[in-house]
Amino acid sequence: MSKDRVVNSVNNEVADRCVDFFVRADGSFGYKEFRRDPEDQGAWTMTAFNAAGVYALYADAVEAASERVVWLREAMARMPPFSP
Repeated sequence: MSKDRVVNSVNNEVADRCVDFFVRADGSFGYKEFRRDPEDQGAWTMTAFNAAGVYALYADAVEAASERVVWLREAMARMPPFSP
């Protein structure tokens, strides 16, 4: 059984929220959103995963995540361009 491979991880400015973009064994892309709260001793907790979100291109996964995760566009604008 193949595991998804994270190709990019984007944090918000205070690093308490994160979106991981991953590629599946079949070459499709997806994303998961996480949060990190002090009461969890800094452990990441998944807050959103759209299992039906299967994207042929990394850019499509980024666009879909950007529509749902309010802080993501701003965070990605601070990063250098990325291509898996």
